[in-house]
Amino acid sequence: MSKLTIVMFSGDLDKSMAAMIIANGAAASGWDVTIFYTMWGTPLLRDPNKKAPKPKDTMGRMFGMMLPNGPDNLKLSKMNMLGLGTSMMKGRMSAKNVKTIRGMMEDAKELGVKFLICDLTMNIMGLQKEEFSDIVDDFVGVGTYLDAAEKAEVNLFI
Repeated sequence: MSKLTIVMFSGDLDKSMAAMIIANGAAASGWDVTIFYTMWGTPLLRDPNKKAPKPKDTMGRMFGMMLPNGPDNLKLSKMNMLGLGTSMMKGRMSAKNVKTIRGMMEDAKELGVKFLICDLTMNIMGLQKEEFSDIVDDFVGVGTYLDAAEKAEVNLFI
């Protein structure tokens, strides 16, 4: 079985869409796919309906307020135009029957894609495990990603 790893470093709508299209295409073709979310990609897996159970320090609260709370509030990396570009892109996706990022993530999970979150990034940003979607398979260190990447034929950094 072919293997693919993706380092999801970006929290942008267009880059997230590219990662999900590649992950779903590979998984649907029988590939073993692992996505390692780190830095600005980490908040994509936050669940807007979940809250941190423990009080956060000041920096953790600030990151929590400034970062996207899940995949529904992402912005375009280019031509955002104060949100107009993002609205236009989401409108085009809907008009062309393209699923939302959340929908693509749910499809990927059903296809067996593994969703991993960098625990060091979580610690730096003051995020807690209880804030994340049930789609997350595990909270891991970089060694876990490197092990998967070493065994993969294709490794992408998005």
